[in-house]
Amino acid sequence: MRPDHAAARRRPPGSPFKVPEPPPPAPVEQFAVGDQVSHDKYGLGRVVAVEEDVAVLVDFGAETRRITAPYAKLVKL
Repeated sequence: MRPDHAAARRRPPGSPFKVPEPPPPAPVEQFAVGDQVSHDKYGLGRVVAVEEDVAVLVDFGAETRRITAPYAKLVKL
């Protein structure tokens, strides 16, 4: 039985073909207490606490949320 989709082949360790290197990871955006931010779901808010490269605590007015890294939906204004 063959699958309908083709899987990427892994090259053996001694392969003479050049393996493309993966792109470097994007840097995690740094936030400071007091920064104004915008979130796709929660709207405008202000950073009230920062956990070093782990999470930020943001006050959105009606509620306070802990947003974890990599902060995909959080933008500094």
